[in-house]
Amino acid sequence: MKCRFLVGAALLAAVCNAQAAVVYGDNLVVNGDAEAGLDGWTGYAGYDMFQSVNYGSNWVLPSQPGPVDRGARMFSGLGQYAVGYQTLDFGVTTSQRTSYSLSGWLGGWANQGDNALFYVQFLDEFGNEVGSSAIGPVTPDDRDNQTGLFYRESEGFIPAGTRSLSFWLSMERLVSGDNDGYADNLSFILQSPEGEVPEPGMVSTFMLGAGILGWTRRRKKAG
Repeated sequence: MKCRFLVGAALLAAVCNAQAAVVYGDNLVVNGDAEAGLDGWTGYAGYDMFQSVNYGSNWVLPSQPGPVDRGARMFSGLGQYAVGYQTLDFGVTTSQRTSYSLSGWLGGWANQGDNALFYVQFLDEFGNEVGSSAIGPVTPDDRDNQTGLFYRESEGFIPAGTRSLSFWLSMERLVSGDNDGYADNLSFILQSPEGEVPEPGMVSTFMLGAGILGWTRRRKKAG
């Protein structure tokens, strides 16, 4: 079975307060571990927002597969599709190749196909996409039909001309009445370019706005 999910939006102009942040070596995803509820995440019009839930019998037990440092909470889906995003504006465009690591723990319930996808979009100064990367979904076959969360990682280089990053988390319901796409410990980390000394005071601006987003998700029906 093939499943396609396409979301598109114009870049919003609202910008939040600038904050000094250590860019290199730090996780740039705000509240990627769900411990602060939904702080840092914004829902997308027309879709349900995912939820922050406690590990337990209704979701994933602390004893089931997942991160060792999982904390008390994780993200779970709602409705047919649950979508949330956050955007980070560097204030200047990048001019050299900087490596990144996109990672997270994604999963679902038993043999059900509900799943999660974590996506980063690289945007230029006009809000146009100049690159992207994604992890997930983790299928029931990937999980050996176990309920739980499993580590996924993607590495690469930020395209030259990148001005901002948009992080998107989506959960998709394929069976049953509940959306059992799960996610936790979402992370995006930049490594300093070779030969460059990181600047701990590099200013970042968090922008609550959606960039142009388009992604196609394909998965095979479990046999």
